[in-house]
Amino acid sequence: MHDISQMGTRRFGAVNWLGLYTLCIREWQRFLSVWTQTLLAPLVTAGLFLVIFTIAIGPRRGDVMGVDFTTFIAPGILMMTVIQNAFANTSSSLVIGKVQGNIVDTLMPPLSPLELVLGYLMGAIGRGLVVAVAISIGLALTLGIVPQYPLMALAYVVLGAALLGALGIVAGIYANKFDQMAAITNFVVTPLAFLSGTFYSVEALPPVLWYITHLNPMFYLIDGLRFAVIGVSDSPPALGAVIGVATTLGISVLAYAMFTRGTRLKA
Repeated sequence: MHDISQMGTRRFGAVNWLGLYTLCIREWQRFLSVWTQTLLAPLVTAGLFLVIFTIAIGPRRGDVMGVDFTTFIAPGILMMTVIQNAFANTSSSLVIGKVQGNIVDTLMPPLSPLELVLGYLMGAIGRGLVVAVAISIGLALTLGIVPQYPLMALAYVVLGAALLGALGIVAGIYANKFDQMAAITNFVVTPLAFLSGTFYSVEALPPVLWYITHLNPMFYLIDGLRFAVIGVSDSPPALGAVIGVATTLGISVLAYAMFTRGTRLKA
């Protein structure tokens, strides 16, 4: 793979809008073409989480931060589903391309590293938004839960999808095989998602776990969305937004650098 950052001025200007648009469309069509796996399955999983935890714990748990347990965990399950799908979208796209040997079809066109990052991120955000809308409709119809601050909720969903989409790019570039990708998912992404206050308030944790949880950026995504949906949170939403944006930018810069150097992409 050539170093696309060293190319001269391209004839279509500073930004290859057509190429960026094409990459976005490809990523959207990729998950929409297998919607039963990429969209329906996450919805079923989210519904099962909600039902199981409500039946198993809800009746005995009582209120959490002034709301019933089911209402408390619903936004967390929504965000957890969004971020897991955003991560899967970018990471699987890259790993499949590398395993099948057609990653060159993405790297050879005149797309800069920044355009590649943005294109993959738009795919992750698109999938995250579709999943979020579907789950939100389900929550409104079954539990009557409607976001108190819709624009804030939308912003946090986009931020969460972008953060995990960027992380998925880094993981997808690093992993050369499906088992490496599975290891990253099982030992990094899943623990971060589950140990982020989805099913509990962090105020109930021992001091050590409380501090560890606050080092997890996913905690701020889930906590921020919880405030936007039901109006309660463990930390200030503004703090969560700042940490989420900073983390997303940091990981995106790393992804940009990996594309620029061709890290684990060169034949």
